[in-house]
Amino acid sequence: MSRLLNRDESDTTVQDENKYCLMCSSDLNKSDVYKRYKICDTCGFHYSMSARDRVNSIVDFESFKEINRNLVSVDPISFTSSASYKETLYKDQKRTGITEAVLTGTCSIDGIICMIISFDFGFMGGSMGCAVGQKISLAVGTAEKKKLPLLAIISGGGSRIQEGVLSLMQMAKTTIAVNKHNSKRLPFISIFSNPSTGQAFASFANLADITIAEPGAVLGYNPIGITQTKDDSPNFDHQTSESHLEHGLIDAIASRTEIREVVSVILDLLRKEFTLNRTNRSGEISVNNPKNVAWHSVQLARHTSRPTSLDYMARILDNFVEMHGDKHYSDDPAISCGIGQLGGQTVVIIGQNRSKDPVSGEVLRILPEGFRKCQRAIKIAEKFNLPIISLIDTPGANISLEAENRGLAHSIATTMSLLADQKAPTIAVVIGEGGSGGALSLGIADRVIMMENAIFSAISPEEAANLIYRDKNRANEAAESLKLTASDCKALGIVDVIVSEPDGGAHADHHESSRLLKRALLQQLFEVQNNSTRKRLRERYKKFENIGEYSSYFRSTVTRELNLLQHSITDRIKGIRRT
Repeated sequence: MSRLLNRDESDTTVQDENKYCLMCSSDLNKSDVYKRYKICDTCGFHYSMSARDRVNSIVDFESFKEINRNLVSVDPISFTSSASYKETLYKDQKRTGITEAVLTGTCSIDGIICMIISFDFGFMGGSMGCAVGQKISLAVGTAEKKKLPLLAIISGGGSRIQEGVLSLMQMAKTTIAVNKHNSKRLPFISIFSNPSTGQAFASFANLADITIAEPGAVLGYNPIGITQTKDDSPNFDHQTSESHLEHGLIDAIASRTEIREVVSVILDLLRKEFTLNRTNRSGEISVNNPKNVAWHSVQLARHTSRPTSLDYMARILDNFVEMHGDKHYSDDPAISCGIGQLGGQTVVIIGQNRSKDPVSGEVLRILPEGFRKCQRAIKIAEKFNLPIISLIDTPGANISLEAENRGLAHSIATTMSLLADQKAPTIAVVIGEGGSGGALSLGIADRVIMMENAIFSAISPEEAANLIYRDKNRANEAAESLKLTASDCKALGIVDVIVSEPDGGAHADHHESSRLLKRALLQQLFEVQNNSTRKRLRERYKKFENIGEYSSYFRSTVTRELNLLQHSITDRIKGIRRT
């Protein structure tokens, strides 16, 4: 990027943009990729495209129908400068072939009708004046009335200084329009090209459900010239797509050649076109309660070859689109979430990743930004009424001072609160180690499933042994007391279903483990979503209100003891009669 912006204009190899790549000097004359997408097929640099070319590269052939073409800017504040504002507008209209810095209209993408908004950086830098704000607002309003998904392609988007504070007010106008569109539970996708800055980026564009950026694009609220480091030298790598992805501010980076397919898949998933139906009620899950020794279950749950959340996602879902980041601080690798299809039905899935930190070698624990990332997925599910499946496998939350200072307790509490009140069906699966509040944050669900050799505990056996015996080596003894196995959790009313694993454990056969889990999920999802929302919420609340209740636990304990006493007395009477 620095080479492009600081190049020597006398360099003959970069003067002709149509012949040689400005970044690597490759010949672009014979490149079909460059002709169609304006991408260098050698280094992958993305050149600017006109708004109309961008639209044509994404939508179905001849499906785009422009709206509000006759809306043009005037000179609302009689701006005075060396060049007439009206003359500048006329020159850009004549050069670009469009009337304003944004192109709006209806189109279809793989047959899905939607509204598209495309900025043109070549028209006054894609700046937002009154006409641009009005065109966007009208387009979003039309999408709201016709119940159409919305796709925005941002290129430029800064202030139009010739219209002063009226230009600034377009941020409010477009934000309100998108809020109304979002209230109708309609999909909104934003694509950020190079550059995406200023008013558009900091208003309606960042309210999208899914945000995608092109590689190497400069992103941020500040214009490029203000991106300074401590030594006052400009550093354009601090506000790129890659930097934003690392900091959890966008969902994905996709090449211009891939964007059409990605957008099509997302629109298809969010349409919620299919739901599960069951024609055969035979073959219900029937699993004998495993009687594994607790410490053996702990070892199997922590097995390094045991299937992870990502392993299960790859095997049980179709068309999975991953979401990244919490939109505040970072993208926590301890959490993976996204949208996919289970048995043809769209679901939101959230998985806790039991992977190791490459530096410390310790299993990753969930950071506050990881819980906020979960909340993003939960809110997407709420907006589109999609079932939520959570895969639990974590030793717990990260309890470092940095995590506490970033709001660890609040992020756990709000995640649990959102999930508890979720109106859509929810299913939680403990696939490995369910440790403390970090695990429970995703465990409040209509159905709680547990793999046969998984564990669920408030504290690790090692920590318990240290507290009880002052000896971590007695963790195997502590494990028995913690009642952490699948059979223990089912007996306590925490777990509804136990899913069997292949002989030797889930690590012995990932495909079979995934097949068994998928079958259980399909069965439970069908049962849960057949209930009304009111009934689902009532039963969910009742389930967790009753867990650990003294009266119910006391009754079950007394009943169990009486049954044992009755069998003992009966056996003794039979023995006396024989003698």
